[in-house]
Amino acid sequence: MTQNPSQLDAWIAEERKITERLEAGPGPGLARPDQIAGKTGLEMMQAMLNGEIPFAAIARTLDFTILEVRPGVAIFQGTPLPQHLNPLGTIHGGWVATMLDSALGCSVHTMMPPGRAYTTAELSVNYVKGLTPKVQRVRAEGKVIHCGRQLATAEARLVGADGTLYAHATTTCLVFEVPAAR
Repeated sequence: MTQNPSQLDAWIAEERKITERLEAGPGPGLARPDQIAGKTGLEMMQAMLNGEIPFAAIARTLDFTILEVRPGVAIFQGTPLPQHLNPLGTIHGGWVATMLDSALGCSVHTMMPPGRAYTTAELSVNYVKGLTPKVQRVRAEGKVIHCGRQLATAEARLVGADGTLYAHATTTCLVFEVPAAR
């Protein structure tokens, strides 16, 4: 399958607009405690997407961008590049897993009330089609399946602009109370 040119152009235009906003903000890094105090996970993710607080440095390192967050959903877009190739000439599974893990974790993050956080306890990735730099962009969309007081589960799919599925994943996250600052 080939990329859908009109869909791909729309994806690239959306990415460019969001990247400009992110780069106009504080750039990559960690938010200060006072920047996120009292915010829900969704509010934190929206502040990041709006360029009000730093975005995760891994996104710049691995050439992907957060595009959208809403309750229980997070969407990332990535550019598979030659520097992401494995020795077999396809995009390294770790790059794919990181994109999916980011979408999964951030979808869970959107469900956190103030004072609650999560950590990945399990990540399962199914690779269904080899990915190369010929595919100009892929999207990882994470969706929460369940979010409780102690556990959250989510699923994600990595697709091209033409709808080709490259991988899908699930996660289980431990949910916990953030210790009070001393």
